[in-house]
Amino acid sequence: MTHSTHRRRALAGSAALAVALTTAGLAIGPSAAGYGEAVIEPVETDLAGKDWVTTHATSNDADSGRATDGDESTVWTPSGRTAHGKSTKDQALTLDLGGAYDGLHKIEVVLADATPARYVVEVSRDRKRWVTVADHHDGRSGAAGTTALLDRDGTRYVRVRFTDPAAARDTRNGVAEVHAYNYLRDDLKLGADLSYADQERDQPYYLDAEAALAGEPDPGPRLLDVVEDRGMEHLRLRIWNDPRDETTGVETDPAYQGPERSLTVAREIVDRDMSLGIDFHYADSWADPSKQPKPRAWAELPFDELTGQVHDFTADYLTQLREQGTVPAKVAVGNEVINGFLYGSEARIIGTTAPQYFTDQADVYQSQPGGGLLWDYWRSTDPEEQRLYTEQWDRFATLMASGIDAVREASPESEVEIHAIVDTGRLDKTMEFWTQLLTRLEAADATPDVLALSYYPEWHGSPEELEHNLHTIADAFPDYALDVAETAYPAESWPPGDPTPLPNSPFPVTVQGQADAIQRVFQAANDVPGNRVQGVLVWEPANWQPMFTWVETGSGWFPEANASLDVFHDSDVTHVLQDDVRAVARTGDDVRLPRTVGVLSPGEGRPGRTAVDWQAVPDGATAVPGTYTVTGTTEYGPVTATVRVLPGR
Repeated sequence: MTHSTHRRRALAGSAALAVALTTAGLAIGPSAAGYGEAVIEPVETDLAGKDWVTTHATSNDADSGRATDGDESTVWTPSGRTAHGKSTKDQALTLDLGGAYDGLHKIEVVLADATPARYVVEVSRDRKRWVTVADHHDGRSGAAGTTALLDRDGTRYVRVRFTDPAAARDTRNGVAEVHAYNYLRDDLKLGADLSYADQERDQPYYLDAEAALAGEPDPGPRLLDVVEDRGMEHLRLRIWNDPRDETTGVETDPAYQGPERSLTVAREIVDRDMSLGIDFHYADSWADPSKQPKPRAWAELPFDELTGQVHDFTADYLTQLREQGTVPAKVAVGNEVINGFLYGSEARIIGTTAPQYFTDQADVYQSQPGGGLLWDYWRSTDPEEQRLYTEQWDRFATLMASGIDAVREASPESEVEIHAIVDTGRLDKTMEFWTQLLTRLEAADATPDVLALSYYPEWHGSPEELEHNLHTIADAFPDYALDVAETAYPAESWPPGDPTPLPNSPFPVTVQGQADAIQRVFQAANDVPGNRVQGVLVWEPANWQPMFTWVETGSGWFPEANASLDVFHDSDVTHVLQDDVRAVARTGDDVRLPRTVGVLSPGEGRPGRTAVDWQAVPDGATAVPGTYTVTGTTEYGPVTATVRVLPGR
């Protein structure tokens, strides 16, 4: 990823700031989260509607998918006989979620008929041991459906089981819909690549609009203070070997993102109780899919010596981190290495022209072979091109294994990550990448722990494509965890004023759109079965497609967090509410709605109850058969009751 300059918004002073913030729709006061407006709700997914979820039933199995099609008018109905025509008293519908989920906290079941039925709702991690989470075997409760709140790790299977043998003969019994709601796991790490914190060390920030109006003086909070306050848990730092200007190749001063300066930032991160990630670029400037220049000091080394330098540099730096008490939780060996890294003489075939110094000084940088991949020769039928294709894979894997071995030796507590991308419509290329690389690394006993992707919709497709890519990689390589190592979305267009979504995205370029786009990535990562994705990092939120807006007061320019930055703490659920109630009444009878509904605080065990203040039931609501809704309020949010009115007895 490349950097972007700040976009500044000029205001004359504190009074003008107040007017501007109010005009922009920001509520000034204790509830103001930052610049602009963003309504942020906890991330919630109904897994039942996902294409990787399958259904099975003891009878009428072909119709079992009707219970997860989102249409309450279609129903799975038991027949009392198995698929082989044998009679059975156990009638059950089972959902296989495709893998275990630690964030599954709510299950809703809608029955096909309001006639009382005897049934239970059960969950399991292995289809061997089942745990009942809603029990209606008495035949009196749960006539139209039920909601179960659960606080269990590892749920994969959800089952609705009718317990009355008469169900086999009663065609009114059946399941219209099952919903299984997933929320962000506690261990899903949310954070950022915040390497620019090096440059931002002395820049005061505003925590919120109230502080901005007060003209909070220097020294005020710094960037790391703000992201810690907003709930980031993990910060990554890129490491350039000997930082250089991308055009001239001249060493920069100060050497931002260099090894020495990054040691200081690493201490500041760990001092704030956030976990640390290290991203070795193995370059003196930006390394990404379009360019992967060797460091100048390594450029003319024979390949064997280059391999040794990768190992020694990695091990030495991780040793320095260890000695100062900042052992990284995760280490990326290379950055966005879909096309290889440490380009050398093979760059002439690849055709790379960046960075400028790499081509201007080709006699130096391209004098020895490196680890670039020759994708133009993939699927070639020419034997020489196939030989070169394979040879470069061997070189790339050798260099990668050298870096991985160094991490294992110098920082064995750290997880090793390999960071790639999936270009729009090019999942086949990324699958070839992982297959070729992991086959070689497994043979060398130098496997990583985590397979990571960048995701920017303008280059990598829609959120649904991200979801598909993550699932495909997870299914193909079950021994590895996954990460979304980079993502971002803008809050403001440039020039300002055009909210048109970025290509492949449904979200407008606004503060709200920024929050929604980033939450959608959180959701896609969290919904991969088996709790496989470890975390999501936003790339350089203070600089690239920033989550901050520069405002001017009488004392100067200061960056203030956008309201969208609250996605890092507001995306987690604190209470799961039974917000759907199913009730039954007979014509002419009074409607009885529950005085309380269930509420669960994840991590605290069994659900509790909370009082409901219901709207008045409309006059004549039960005069004729039909269905209507009543809304209510609780301490934790709104509740809706769906009432079925049946003919009188």
